[in-house]
Amino acid sequence: MPSRDGHVQASPESRRRNAIAGACLRLAMIAMLVGGQATSPPGFGLTGDRLAVTALTAAIAVTLTLMVVIRLRPILPGRWNDGPAEAVLIGLALVATIALVMVSDSGPAVAVLMFCVGAAAVRHPLSRSLPLLLLALAGLGSSVTGLLPPVAPDAYERDLSLCVSICVVFTVAYAIRQRRAATTAQAGEAVLAERARIAREIHDILAHSLSAQIVHLEGARLLLRADRSQEAMDRVERARELAKKGLEEARRAVAALRDDAQPLPAALDALAEEFRDATGKECAVVVSGFERRLPPETELAMIRTAQEAVTNVRRHAPGSPATVRLRFGDRECELEVVNPPSDVPGPAGGGYGTPGGGYGLMGMRERAELLGGTLEAGEAESGFRVWLRVPA
Repeated sequence: MPSRDGHVQASPESRRRNAIAGACLRLAMIAMLVGGQATSPPGFGLTGDRLAVTALTAAIAVTLTLMVVIRLRPILPGRWNDGPAEAVLIGLALVATIALVMVSDSGPAVAVLMFCVGAAAVRHPLSRSLPLLLLALAGLGSSVTGLLPPVAPDAYERDLSLCVSICVVFTVAYAIRQRRAATTAQAGEAVLAERARIAREIHDILAHSLSAQIVHLEGARLLLRADRSQEAMDRVERARELAKKGLEEARRAVAALRDDAQPLPAALDALAEEFRDATGKECAVVVSGFERRLPPETELAMIRTAQEAVTNVRRHAPGSPATVRLRFGDRECELEVVNPPSDVPGPAGGGYGTPGGGYGLMGMRERAELLGGTLEAGEAESGFRVWLRVPA
């Protein structure tokens, strides 16, 4: 879900699922630790090493349980629930786990140690996770550096191996965190790009439709002043039709930006049908190559280009048929709209220079450049030709 500043935020339901998953993982670690320590020597008890194992296992279990409670139900004010409080609990769990490893040398305790280091790197920024890593290294390195006497003959090799292992785990977990951050940043950029594309599309539609309506309504006002009511009514009717078409184009633009928009050939067929209904002239659509769906912004740009091209044929070459050619290539897609010269007096060949906030030749070329494509328009042997090529 995008925020106002363009960043992507997880929905409440997604955050809830993540919290439940994290809680289940911590509960599984508690069950594994308790079960493993109960079945491995020296086991639980109230004397000697057994008392130490029992107390440390209980301390770790309580700490992990508090982490579960904090994730599922906030119990502290402000940001302490997801921030410093969890980091402090991870630190306490690390101290207790390292002490348990020194006393019992158990596999479950080592697994909890790795889990705590990885959770610190994934869940917290470097300013919090790095001190936790140093704490774990300091605890394990006490016997390696000789600050504390070894509790077992092979403690030196074991602790050295654990130091290397937790460094590897921390590095991998931190890389996962950075990867998630990069993915979130890319999603935020995609949201901003999508917003800009939608804003540009709606701007083009409104500018084109409203500017033409203003012209007709201004003409109607002048005609009414001259007592030419019938001609003024015709102008108002044209403005009304332009408003309806603008609304239809806005709906088409929104549909084209969605995944369920109709395929590009079908959209071109619809444009050709509108051309035939409006002019009574033929508008052929020729599709070649392997048909496939293109990115929504690419399909929308090609539809807009075809729409502007056939509209200018109607406007500048009345009475002329048109041909729309669409070719799907391996790495690119081409659209070509051609029309022969019209026999009806008017602007030669269907030149493109219509104003209107992004429509016309300039607007089509801008759309092509934004997609990394090219657009050419000009006189051809058979009349006027508009040719668009975009990466696909």
